[in-house]
Amino acid sequence: MKTTARYNRQIILPEIGEDGQDKFSKAKVLVIGAGGLGASILPYLAAAGVGEIGIVDDDVIEISNLHRQVIYKSSAVGKYKAEEAKLMITELNPLVKVNAVTEKLSGKNAISLFENYHIIVDATDNIAIKYLINDACLITNKPMVYGSIFRFQGQVSVFNYQNGPTYRCLYPDENTQSASCEDAGVIGITVGIIGMLQANEVIKMILEIGEVLNGKILVYNILNNEQQKYDFDKSDVQLMNKEIFDKKYKEENQIAEVNFDSVLDEINNDEVLFLDVRNSDESPKINLKNQIQISLMNLENQIEKLDKNQTIYIFCQSGVRSKLAVELLDKHQFKNIKSIVGGALAMNQLLKEIII
Repeated sequence: MKTTARYNRQIILPEIGEDGQDKFSKAKVLVIGAGGLGASILPYLAAAGVGEIGIVDDDVIEISNLHRQVIYKSSAVGKYKAEEAKLMITELNPLVKVNAVTEKLSGKNAISLFENYHIIVDATDNIAIKYLINDACLITNKPMVYGSIFRFQGQVSVFNYQNGPTYRCLYPDENTQSASCEDAGVIGITVGIIGMLQANEVIKMILEIGEVLNGKILVYNILNNEQQKYDFDKSDVQLMNKEIFDKKYKEENQIAEVNFDSVLDEINNDEVLFLDVRNSDESPKINLKNQIQISLMNLENQIEKLDKNQTIYIFCQSGVRSKLAVELLDKHQFKNIKSIVGGALAMNQLLKEIII
């Protein structure tokens, strides 16, 4: 009786009814990313009664996230997004099973994770991860609900649905560079709208109603409320199997990371460089003798400022963007590069302790 009361307003819709609610309860959805898009997607899937929701995100909450990642409280700053999102869902709807994964999605875990869910939702702002999601969806035969944001504009589509076009059909160039929200800027309303449109695609697939954005991409601009829908076809080249996937993702060099405390004795070493890839206005400020600041968005254009023979330790706010910077420099044949675990937040804490 309590279950019926919770979902009464949607059950009375002829397109849903008791059968539709039963479909919700049996559905398993995996959301990759618990940032702005995920913070909009997750509450609506949970509230609708999706039976099992997985959340994959290795990032922690920062104060600059809160203007758009509205499911988090100020008191949660510094905590894992996936775990805090799980708490939010459990309070919203205790009937939903929630699995929080505080690991980065990679070639090592993507297949095993995807196999346990029916629908995969891309709520990331990392192009490399989008290709990984796409390819893992092809291997496991799962639909990928895609969302993307650039300033005041967003895109939504569904890939690999009923053997339809994939992300690679729309974006075949894997070397495309795109600015993240941290670099390009974003307002919370944009991610809110696009995230809800993604949740809508998930709901239509679960209920098997409406028209799914299969072979179509919806582009929405919040400044003028204009939206366009474009068709695209499945590419002839769709070669992806387990062997190719493993070679591409599992055999790639893993991003080298280092804890700041293990390199403290190098903060005055002129042969070592500490590279801050945050925007110049971000805090806490880190001031080391052998440090320079180049935002991730500008890194490729200013790469000549760096010496390929130098040891470079890269940091951002929490250790996410610095990994992207390592990937970028690696493509440009930099060899001695490592990402600092925990970023400026961890570095600042350690520097405080040393001063004390």
